Amino acid sequence: MTRQCPPQAPESGFALSGSVLAEAAVVFAVVLSIHAAVWDRYSWCAVALAVQAFYVQYKWDRLLQQGNAVFQFRMSANSGLLPASMVMPLLGLVMKERCLTAGNPYFERFGIVVAATGMAVALFSSVLALGITRPVPTNTCAISGLAGGIIIYIMKHSLSVGEVIEVLEVLLIFVYLNMILLYLLPRCFTPGEALLVLGGISFVLNQLIKRSLTESQGDPVDFFLLVVVVGMVLMGVFFSTLFVFMDSGTWASSIFFHLMTCVLGLGVVLPWLHWLIRRNPLLWLLQFLFYTETRIYLLAYWSLLATMACLVVLYQNAKRSSSESKKHKAPTITRKYFHFIVVATYIPGIIFDRPLLYVAATVCLAVFIFLEYVRYFRIKPLGHTLRSLLSLFLDERDSGPLILTHIYLLLGMSLPIWLIPRPCAQKGSLGGARALVPYAGVLAVGVGDTVASIFGSTMGEIRWPGTKKTFEGTMTSIFAQIISVALILIFDSGVDLNYSYAWILGSISTVSLLEAYTTQIDNLLLPLYLLILLMA
Repeated sequence: MTRQCPPQAPESGFALSGSVLAEAAVVFAVVLSIHAAVWDRYSWCAVALAVQAFYVQYKWDRLLQQGNAVFQFRMSANSGLLPASMVMPLLGLVMKERCLTAGNPYFERFGIVVAATGMAVALFSSVLALGITRPVPTNTCAISGLAGGIIIYIMKHSLSVGEVIEVLEVLLIFVYLNMILLYLLPRCFTPGEALLVLGGISFVLNQLIKRSLTESQGDPVDFFLLVVVVGMVLMGVFFSTLFVFMDSGTWASSIFFHLMTCVLGLGVVLPWLHWLIRRNPLLWLLQFLFYTETRIYLLAYWSLLATMACLVVLYQNAKRSSSESKKHKAPTITRKYFHFIVVATYIPGIIFDRPLLYVAATVCLAVFIFLEYVRYFRIKPLGHTLRSLLSLFLDERDSGPLILTHIYLLLGMSLPIWLIPRPCAQKGSLGGARALVPYAGVLAVGVGDTVASIFGSTMGEIRWPGTKKTFEGTMTSIFAQIISVALILIFDSGVDLNYSYAWILGSISTVSLLEAYTTQIDNLLLPLYLLILLMA
């Protein structure tokens, strides 16, 4: 939590805590690094956006502290507006540069649209914060207005009419998703996490609608991800609205839930996917999964790891049952078992068959979200059992009605695989540090965050100012990631770093510092920042 002065003080009397300033310094270091690597008008827009987001973040913090925010946000963290605001714009910038290097003009323009969309969504969130702050923060409004004017002017002269309409469509979807999901799911997000998650969902939904209407050709793997994500979100909105008017815990409601899930899956999702890929989705998926012998071995190996994860959950709950304390919680080291299992899952997939990993992660995301619906709505026969089993692994970040940390872990590991346009990964455009981009989630979360948490909680003594994180945990995290990079070089012959060791070390160190100071969901934020730095 940020340290706040009394609300009666004037705007200039508020002081930011040291941890928030340190987090902001790390984010500004990333922004300036990308700006130095790109150095064009869009990177200047990113710098302007970062400056205004820094000022507006404090207004969000003050609103949260005073309880004056429009929705109920997660209270165990600051607003996180600055780090969340910069993810999509920076991602779009580095995507544009890599696709320009690969000679792919379509995805180069796509990167510009991603950057513009991220800036538009961040500016909207800033306007929302300033509009409900009392008294009106005059200085911050002036800075935000100036930065917003610069961004809008540059984008007006950079985007075509169709691209402007696309940005506005995403913004409109984002506004409605905010009103719906933040009302239905109080205390599940900070403002920054809502910006990051709902902004991403809005962009995916708009891309799916656009591709469905234009009948564009593409890789079925990409369409599969789009349809699955949008289908699961729409399913959640539908059932959340429905169960406002009826009890979800009865057998009648549970049967209706399963029947409607089949209707939505077989009657909406599968026909939608069939329209996009022009093939039977189920036959395509089966042929894809069992196309080679390597894929069969990988699927068997992953099934074994999934079984191990389930056994860990059952074993820990058995220990809780035998414990005298009813408030028994799994220790940090036990929760990190799942990080090790995920690392063991992703590394073979990245090395041997990335398309299979792409699809398998998508299927796993759908399963995780579906099981969370079953748990949240108490759907029989598994709803109450899942509530009991998963309650052991809750921490302070799961303060809302949803349990999202395991879904964030899956997203953090998968986003580096999902977000890189495959046509831009050809022609040597992902050489050097960029060759580690698919491993960004493994390094940042699977190795870095896990080692920092274990060593910091067991051996750490010197704490970073204003946080619970320790210097020893951060240093061992950096060291473990460096060792992991060396092992990747040994086992993955496709990785050639081209002597870009200084940039890799700087990227890993910067993201490790962000892990030490941020109060946002690190499983989601850290892989994205490492991905951005490695892509640059």
